[in-house]
Amino acid sequence: MKQPFDSSDEVAARPARGRSVGPAVVIGTSLEWFDFYLYASMAALVFGKVFFPSSNSSISTLAAFATFAVGFLARPLGGILFGILGDKIGRKAVLSLSLLIMGIASGLIGLLPSYESIGIAAPILLVILRILQGFGASAELGSAIAVAYEYADEKTRGRFGALPALGAQVGLLGASLAVTGVTSFGDEFLYDWGWRIPFVASFAVVGVGYWIRRNMPETPDFERVAAQAKQRKGFQVFKDLLKSDWRGLAVVAAVYGGYAAISYTFKTFSLSYLTQFQDVAANVGAFGITLASTAAIVMVPFFGRLCDRVDLRRVMVGGAVGVMLLAFPMFWVLNTGEPVLIWALLILATGVLAPLIIVAASPFMARQFPTEVRASGLGAGREVSGATAGGLVPLAALAIVTVSPTHATWGVSLLIIGAAVLVVVGVLFDQKDRAHSRIVGKDPMTEAEAY
Repeated sequence: MKQPFDSSDEVAARPARGRSVGPAVVIGTSLEWFDFYLYASMAALVFGKVFFPSSNSSISTLAAFATFAVGFLARPLGGILFGILGDKIGRKAVLSLSLLIMGIASGLIGLLPSYESIGIAAPILLVILRILQGFGASAELGSAIAVAYEYADEKTRGRFGALPALGAQVGLLGASLAVTGVTSFGDEFLYDWGWRIPFVASFAVVGVGYWIRRNMPETPDFERVAAQAKQRKGFQVFKDLLKSDWRGLAVVAAVYGGYAAISYTFKTFSLSYLTQFQDVAANVGAFGITLASTAAIVMVPFFGRLCDRVDLRRVMVGGAVGVMLLAFPMFWVLNTGEPVLIWALLILATGVLAPLIIVAASPFMARQFPTEVRASGLGAGREVSGATAGGLVPLAALAIVTVSPTHATWGVSLLIIGAAVLVVVGVLFDQKDRAHSRIVGKDPMTEAEAY
């Protein structure tokens, strides 16, 4: 299907207009990663005792991590539903709705009574809110990537693509600071009510973020197809996606699934491994993530500009190779129990390599689809793979170490290498040319202009 293109003046004006969109993109992805990293950290450190008390601390932690995985089960459905809505009613409306659902659910988690207070109802309510949290978050990153991509021009894809990744790192930094803070006042404070403080703080972020997003402009790309989009039925949007862009879906699933497995294993499993199997204080790992997030906030804009100069595929492969090389040495470092070495490892893994991959992957994933199905393609492809990899791989890693009589870690290293290989496989099957040829037909000059 052909669609009209921007004039050269409009294309040139996109980055300037897009500056007003930056805060709207960043605040939502910040809240998503704040809430999800906060939940993951508390699942590793607190929820086992508060909601799943057991004489075996490892079993309690596994049960708590299972609720972390449950949140991912809601994400494929949410990603598909919100993606269809994004392609029918616009990116702006979906981003506003996702922020409300995600933030309110997170705030309510902080108000839940413990198992000791209300018994089995406590973990049941926790699971329900976790599902709602995952459902709301399912629309966030995919829609933010679409907005950033559609406001960029050919020369600024990397810089705009870095915005969602920057928001993620800001949220991660905020969450890690919160976890470091509440774990620094002793176990009694942490288990009693200290863990609740950062969850309840989500209510304030929602208020500010919702106001910002309601005042953001719709993307120019979607405005050009909005009239047609509103006439399409939801099932037709998804049918078109599966019929014409299944290859793009597969590419996004491979790339994001690999990235999610890498990111969540480094950020969540490593904390649990340090506390459960190496007797390292909880705030050591939390502070390491804080340092890594600070490094990433500095590096992400640099990586965005790098992606404007270097082929996205080369950047992603470089990051994946770096992860492979780190997969076995990471446990030599973690097993030392030395805080400085652990912090250096986390900075390299989650402050450099993982952000490098996702900054390049954001515009790479967006370019797999034409405008008409971009939000649904990103939502479905990202959330199905993210739910599987991000939710289950850290749980599988913890189970591998737990069931091993010697707590062997080589299986976890192989999981990490496999995740990096998935990223490379996705890169090899880039569908950019096919997706853009569907937009512009067979006119090579308009195709070049459109990209």
